[in-house]
Amino acid sequence: MTRLYIDADACPVKGEAVSVAERHGLRVLVVSNGGIRPSPHPLVETVIVAEGADAADIWIAERIGPGDICVTADIALAARCIEAGGRALRPNGEAFTPANIGNALAMRDLMADLRAADPLAAGGGARPFGKADRSRFLEALERMVRAAGRSP
Repeated sequence: MTRLYIDADACPVKGEAVSVAERHGLRVLVVSNGGIRPSPHPLVETVIVAEGADAADIWIAERIGPGDICVTADIALAARCIEAGGRALRPNGEAFTPANIGNALAMRDLMADLRAADPLAAGGGARPFGKADRSRFLEALERMVRAAGRSP
């Protein structure tokens, strides 16, 4: 049975993910290193991991398997999920796939190098998260859950 993992510390679509999971009867694991309110929903388990930059990522990566889905903006975690046979989805609805994860990792590394080379440069940052992103996420997660249900 498909499980839905949420890398929850900075996830803006926890509620949307739970509503899709509820429709499909999926178990949801909301993983963070604290600071989030546990959900009273019977399908949701809140997992609090030790402090540390990658503690939630490590916990998810050690447990995700074929047919499971992870909601994360963390490209390295997405790569580990895909490597384990799982699926990964950004909060804005963009899917990480075996076909695009290599490019995503390379771009992440390139951007880190550029920021390190010019630490005083003003970065524009990511664009604000909006209603269209939320809508794209809901549609993409629904498609991904259905595809996971059809997978052997």
